[in-house]
Amino acid sequence: MSATFDMPVRIRFAHCDPAGIVYFPQYLVLTNALVEDWFTDCLRVDYAHMISERRIGLPIVKLDCEFSRPSRMGETITLTLTVDSIGRRSIRIGIVGHCQNEVRFRAHQVLVTTSLETGQSIDIPDDIASALASFAPTLALTDEPRS
Repeated sequence: MSATFDMPVRIRFAHCDPAGIVYFPQYLVLTNALVEDWFTDCLRVDYAHMISERRIGLPIVKLDCEFSRPSRMGETITLTLTVDSIGRRSIRIGIVGHCQNEVRFRAHQVLVTTSLETGQSIDIPDDIASALASFAPTLALTDEPRS
């Protein structure tokens, strides 16, 4: 079983539409914050430094979302991240947003390491690959090449 990274998030007025529920694009803002915190707090790879100094980006290149229940202002949902696979240039993650054992949404994302100078995909740097391997050791032991 893969490791998880959990982040509780209080739903705020700014996340909601006029109906008082989370406006679905706001979930993407929240999942991006989750990835940033996962890198910085769990993988110990400073996300801000990675972007601004190392000039390595991590854009979403594939996204699949399913929204099952609305979330409302004042609730605290927990975002749970798991790693589905690690490639040579990509990371496939799953994210579940849940509140009181009720799933609110699920997302599957493919993130690709890119050079922010050229805009081209690049191999996952060794330090990041090592951090990912520590987080999801069973995925790092596969014989398949990273893709």
